Amino acid sequence: MTGSTPSSPSTPARLHGSDGAVTGFRHSLLVTTLDQLPDARIVKVLGIVRGNAVRARHFGHDILAALRSLVGGEVPEYTKLMAESREQAVDRMLDQARQLGATAVVGVRFATSMMMGGAAELLAYGTAVTVEGNGPASGDKP
Repeated sequence: MTGSTPSSPSTPARLHGSDGAVTGFRHSLLVTTLDQLPDARIVKVLGIVRGNAVRARHFGHDILAALRSLVGGEVPEYTKLMAESREQAVDRMLDQARQLGATAVVGVRFATSMMMGGAAELLAYGTAVTVEGNGPASGDKP
């Protein structure tokens, strides 16, 4: 990762790869695929939260991708598009979790589906919870 933008507690830092793709976020909430947290106790389950992003391909990128497919290998234009879609879906999921008063989202999963030719939906979903203990989102000081 080559750098990040400054962040405040309400704005996650966006980390960019060498190709400019958004490759990760630092969030104020704990986000995990685990159903249980090893160092914190789930106090309250607030419910399912989700966020989605629907993106369409760009005609110019399709031409480049078609040319790349002739020689094989990764198609960075689509990799960047999917990475940005995934992070946008996670941001929307976390916005919903914050509105519920969550301190963490557990059991996070991703799903994709084709909406129409050239457009796809990326869905992020999980369970919003409040936690206490020594976990990173518990609010306890180490």
